[in-house]
Amino acid sequence: MQVRRLSEICHRNIVTLIGYCQEGGLQMLVFEYSPNGNVCSHLYDSGKGSMTRLEFKQRLAIAIGAAKGLNHLHSLMPPLIHKNFKTSNVLVDENFIAKVADAGLFRLLRGHEDVGSSHGFSSSVYQDPEAHSVAQFSESSDVYSFGVFLLELITGREAASLQPPESRESLAHWLEAHFSSNELIDPRLGGGFTTEGMKEFVGLAFQCLNPSSRRRPKIRLVAAELDRILETEMSLTTIMGDGTAIITLGSQLFTS
Repeated sequence: MQVRRLSEICHRNIVTLIGYCQEGGLQMLVFEYSPNGNVCSHLYDSGKGSMTRLEFKQRLAIAIGAAKGLNHLHSLMPPLIHKNFKTSNVLVDENFIAKVADAGLFRLLRGHEDVGSSHGFSSSVYQDPEAHSVAQFSESSDVYSFGVFLLELITGREAASLQPPESRESLAHWLEAHFSSNELIDPRLGGGFTTEGMKEFVGLAFQCLNPSSRRRPKIRLVAAELDRILETEMSLTTIMGDGTAIITLGSQLFTS
């Protein structure tokens, strides 16, 4: 039943399940191939792929695609919660169009009997701090995970490496504390962004990472805001010429 439902999902920003085979108690799922792999291999995981330099507008476009993919899952009846959204599950095709992978597989792999319990439940940096079991995952949990994804697009680093392992500080508090830090923004972005565009991008990540699930935006609103930021960014850099975007140091980015 679950596999059949997954095979019916069709969206340009979701990896398509092409087919499946079940034999001898084993099941094989076949998905469409994304030649450029996942975003990690282009962002920070140099040991597992070519490090394509992702410009700010590319990162915005990838974020938009991933947000629209998640929004499609959430708009299904009943809504499909990803439950395992992370940067490694955002793939890019030959045109660097983002596609959300592994949608719905978390429940399928764990088995229906284990979904409602906390048995074997392990947390990760992408996990909603309010979700203490699989049964508590929600659309808002996916939004939190998306916020971690945005944070990695901003910093160019794995979110797990941003804090000491023993730290209990939330990522939202970490981001707030580093708003004025030159260490926040990936230095590989150089001068390829406008001050306002980056400020709004960081602000959106902060909203998604809100420790309170009730205060996080819906993913459709996140997608719309990302669209607006990219549109503004494109118009400004077109007017001024690519490579002449208005920039500031990170320490000046959030001061007025």
